[in-house]
Amino acid sequence: MAQFVRNLAEKAPALLNAAVTYSKPRLATFWHYARVELVPPTPAEIPTAIQSLKKIVKSAQTGSFKQLTVKEALLNGLVATDVWMWFYVGEIIGKRGIIGYNI
Repeated sequence: MAQFVRNLAEKAPALLNAAVTYSKPRLATFWHYARVELVPPTPAEIPTAIQSLKKIVKSAQTGSFKQLTVKEALLNGLVATDVWMWFYVGEIIGKRGIIGYNI
C-alpha cells in the first residue's frame, strides 16, 4: 500500500499536467460556444421570437405542419424534446431531488 501511495505521489504531477494539456483546448472551445449560445435574448430579438411563435400557432391551426419533410419534423421533435428535458432538469434542481416533492 505504501508503495502504491509513493508511486501515485510521484506520478501525480505528470498526470495533472497531462489533464491540463488535454483540457485546455476543449475548454476554450466550450467557452467560445457558450458565449454565443448561452446568452439571453436581446430586446431586438424578442419580436422575432413572437413572430416565430405566431407562425407555429398558425401552422397548428391550419394544418400546414403536415407538409413538413421528415428531416424538418425530426428536427422539430428533437428541439421540443430538448426543451422538455431541460424543463425536467430545472424541476429536479429546483426541488433538490429526483423523486417527488416533500409535503
